[in-house]
Amino acid sequence: MKFNWTVFLTITLLLMMMGAGVFSAMWGFSLGREALKGVTQPEFRPGSNLSNRSENDSNTNHPRFLREEDILEEVEAQIQSHQPEVTPHSA
Repeated sequence: MKFNWTVFLTITLLLMMMGAGVFSAMWGFSLGREALKGVTQPEFRPGSNLSNRSENDSNTNHPRFLREEDILEEVEAQIQSHQPEVTPHSA
């Protein structure tokens, strides 16, 4: 039987690619593990304090809503203060 170089080179290339994949996976895992060594999870659960709060405490975290009319008045005032007066040109 004659030695087939095409099959030999194909198998060699596949084995080298698998070896490179295993090596890069192990290297990436070790780098990630080393990078996250000092990182820990928080010591509390955000949802656990919701049932223990009083009604006054829960109201302090709500955002303050503004009226749309007030916002529009402030914006209009800012626009008017930054624009110079436009005077019609007389010919």
